[in-house]
Amino acid sequence: MVKGISGGQKKRLTTGELLVGSARVLFMDEISTGLDSATTYQIIKYLRDSTHALDGTTIISLLQPAPETYELFDDVILISEGQIVYQGPREYAADFFAAMGFRCPERKNVADFLQEVLSKKDQQQYWCQYDYPYQFVSVTKFAEAFKTFVIGKRLHEDLDRPYNRKHNHPAALSTSNYGVKRLEILKSNFQWQRLLMKRNSFIYVFKFIQLLLVALITMTVFFRTTMHHDSVDDGIIYLGALYFAIVMILFNGFTEVSMLVAKLPVLYKHRDLHFYPPWAFTLPSWLLSIPTSLIESGMWTLVTYYVVGYDPQFTRFLGQFLLLFFLHQTSLALFRVMASLGRNMIVANTFGSFALLVVMILGGFIITKESIPVWWIWGYWISPMMYAQNAISVNEFHGRSWSKPFADQNITLGEAVLTGYGLFKEKYWFWIGVGALLGYTIVLNALFTLFLTILNPIGNMQAVVSKDAIRNKDSRRKSDRVALELRSYLHSTSLNGLKLKEQKGMVLPFQPLSMCFKNINYYVDVPEELKKQGIAEDRLQLLVDVTGAFRPGVLTALVGVSGAGKTTLMDVLAGRKTGGLIEGNISISGYPKNQETFTRISGYCEQNDVHSPCLTVIESLLYSACLRLPSHVNDDTQRAFVEEVMELVELNPLSGALVGLPGVNGLSTEQRKRLTIAVELVANPSIVFMDEPTSGLDARSAAIVMRTVRNIVNTGRTIVCTIHQPSIDIFESFDELLFMKRGGQLIYAGPLGPKSRNLVEFFQAVPGVPKIRDGYNPAAWMLDVTSTQMEQILGVDFAEYYRQSKLFLQTKEIVEALSKPNSEVKELTFSTKYAQPFCAQFIACLWKQNLSYWRNPQYTAVRFFYTVIISLMFGTICWKFGSRRETQHDIFNAMGAMYAAVLFIGITNATSVQPVISIERFVSYRERAAGMYSALPFAFSLVTVEFPYILVQSLVYGTIFYSLGSFEWTAVKFLWFLFFMYFTLLYFTFYGMMTTAITPNHMVAPIIAAPFYTLWNLFCGFMIPRKLIPVWWRWYYW
Repeated sequence: MVKGISGGQKKRLTTGELLVGSARVLFMDEISTGLDSATTYQIIKYLRDSTHALDGTTIISLLQPAPETYELFDDVILISEGQIVYQGPREYAADFFAAMGFRCPERKNVADFLQEVLSKKDQQQYWCQYDYPYQFVSVTKFAEAFKTFVIGKRLHEDLDRPYNRKHNHPAALSTSNYGVKRLEILKSNFQWQRLLMKRNSFIYVFKFIQLLLVALITMTVFFRTTMHHDSVDDGIIYLGALYFAIVMILFNGFTEVSMLVAKLPVLYKHRDLHFYPPWAFTLPSWLLSIPTSLIESGMWTLVTYYVVGYDPQFTRFLGQFLLLFFLHQTSLALFRVMASLGRNMIVANTFGSFALLVVMILGGFIITKESIPVWWIWGYWISPMMYAQNAISVNEFHGRSWSKPFADQNITLGEAVLTGYGLFKEKYWFWIGVGALLGYTIVLNALFTLFLTILNPIGNMQAVVSKDAIRNKDSRRKSDRVALELRSYLHSTSLNGLKLKEQKGMVLPFQPLSMCFKNINYYVDVPEELKKQGIAEDRLQLLVDVTGAFRPGVLTALVGVSGAGKTTLMDVLAGRKTGGLIEGNISISGYPKNQETFTRISGYCEQNDVHSPCLTVIESLLYSACLRLPSHVNDDTQRAFVEEVMELVELNPLSGALVGLPGVNGLSTEQRKRLTIAVELVANPSIVFMDEPTSGLDARSAAIVMRTVRNIVNTGRTIVCTIHQPSIDIFESFDELLFMKRGGQLIYAGPLGPKSRNLVEFFQAVPGVPKIRDGYNPAAWMLDVTSTQMEQILGVDFAEYYRQSKLFLQTKEIVEALSKPNSEVKELTFSTKYAQPFCAQFIACLWKQNLSYWRNPQYTAVRFFYTVIISLMFGTICWKFGSRRETQHDIFNAMGAMYAAVLFIGITNATSVQPVISIERFVSYRERAAGMYSALPFAFSLVTVEFPYILVQSLVYGTIFYSLGSFEWTAVKFLWFLFFMYFTLLYFTFYGMMTTAITPNHMVAPIIAAPFYTLWNLFCGFMIPRKLIPVWWRWYYW
């Protein structure tokens, strides 16, 4: 979904990030996920050699180590169900289990055997003491037996013997928490963050342009030809202009929330690995924010100051610039604190909005100081905006333009404006304001550092199961309802109509289809960064003349080193590439591929397991089945089909578990992978693409998945899998192989043969290629012998060798044959683009969104809690404002209270909905690519689900605020108040959705949204009345 290096390259980068340090004790978790077996072998071999040479300690957890990789280890720790079953020398692990009556077969990967022998479903096949009847040996029994085994006894003896500290060498102990001196850490961090700013320059440039546009608009609204210096009312208009400048600078810091929350995972990782202390991040980020603050405050002051008609003294100009600079610094620091405190996008946005609200409503402009109740006056004194408002007003109204005497009083007009609006009139308040803002900047940056130091990421990796699911777990499968025997169906090889009828009509039929492709080329534009490094071409070719075929009942593997183009080829064939240039021909059973019909009969299991986080496993599958199975399939058949698919991929125990967010909470990587496969299987597809279905799985889980895949292929479906580190068993379960080398070229396309004989013979025929050893994994061997280094040694281009071979001619003949339509197969046509009509799509999407919202407390609960707190706060600040109508200030205060309520709850709704929509939109990319629904039903469901939540929000806020504010208690006026509140919150919320929809992610969305908040704020009629708005801008008021 995002440009950058591949998944395997990211995994290598993570590993390399630790290896470049000086640490001698390394803990590495699943470092082989997404890597091919040859790369994994090279990395583990390096780690072994460096560990031996440097006398280090390295502990690595691996899911599916190949035999040659497994043999590199000295010791093995086998853990299951929280108990250590074996810990000791690798070569004795199989002997321990042999002593327990279980033997590892020949050509069986010992690592796979060790995992499967602990499984209740797989253990019996390894029983070798035929004189005794087999009985399942539990993990607990194995763990107890290990204590009596010779290795176990030796381990306990070593642990019981006290360690002699005399063996410690002082030089071996680290005396510092970090690898280099503080100055070096600071310098490196500064350079790193400056580089990130440079690479992310679009955000900053966009912010500058946005601020410039708003400044130009402000300049034309408060134009000096319409602004006078003759009365107190004129002064209040200038106060409005100054207030708007302050609000704009404050709002511009809000984007720090989304930008920092996106960085937090990396910061926490660096902090926990002792790359640097948090202050080494916060100090450079503060220093690097100074130029942006200078540009933004300088740009605003330069554009607006003289055109609006502020006091022309240059010292006043510099004073306003200085104040806006320190205010921007305070704003950045404040929102960084909110982001580091919230740590989650939704929570942080809510915290940020709340902070902005408190700062602004108690700042002395919306509600004057004299009108703030005594129990809230402390908020006035701690609001940074109060100091900014007073300082910038004193700076302006002590200028020459406002020095004329006021009436018969012994004060100037400027002082009369300040006094009349409840602001301080003393000149020294300018320097108090500057000092206070500087102090806030220092204090808030210190708090930012503190929160980064003491707080940890939100969320934990575990499956969350509802109580109802636990209660019903045992009873669910005991129901008498007839279920579809999908497992036996998948094992069946007969596809004739009689067999289908024998299945009582519940098996969902499908049409076996082939797919062939000829001379596929794929180009993308070369990024600017690569052009700067010397690449002259405008386009980069990722796939080069790729030709091949996928047939029904044939399981095809797509293999290659990391970055060879496996996923790219699959995306091109599946129609998932939306950018770049594609050349070549793709046919489905002889007919040209039509993407709209193709999505109806195909499934695509993505490498990144993307699902709605707030649904349970069974709900995710029912949702997919409901939208992708034909409309004539009834609900009972759908549910039966779903439950059998769940049983097939062993998801039954997790049926009530919430999916959660990857890497944060919910299902594990392995569980997500099985859910991804199940979501596609319930669609009953004819062709299924699987991008690394075993990546992130342990050997047993990978075997389960591949056994499932094999069973599906036996029904006559066409399955294509990219795969990285297959064991011998998994690799040889494939029928055919497409093997790619780096650069997007094919070097083998054809059958594997029994025990990979055809593959081995093809490459061994190349002069100089070493023979494969007995028991060696053919997948690892072929990657070794076709590497770039081997090509240079042998002087052979394997892609050219393949194109000159008989195998390539055979592949071309197959492709030519499959490119011609068969008289028995009709071209795929569907009466509608989608399996379900518009209304059914809308209802299904609404059902999902309703569950997602209800189970998302970070959004719904925080929003309602925020509403209650805000309504109580506003109600107590605006205590009995509605009943006071004696003076102009009373009317201003009542209007200010309503203005602030609408503005801030509205903006909070808009900002808090953006991350929620961003996640759902990310899921919708997969679902819409799969042809589940069109954009409109999805959008309507997101809109509709908000109606009841906003209604409750409006009722809660309206009732509390209206009663505490003592506004006029008549039914009509109260209902009108609720009416306007409800629809105002609706349009703010929908505006937040819209900004997410038109921007690439939820980090850019707030930046796009911010200028319109300020323009709505400017033209709402509060800061400048409608009649005083220039004629050319009154249309915006309406």
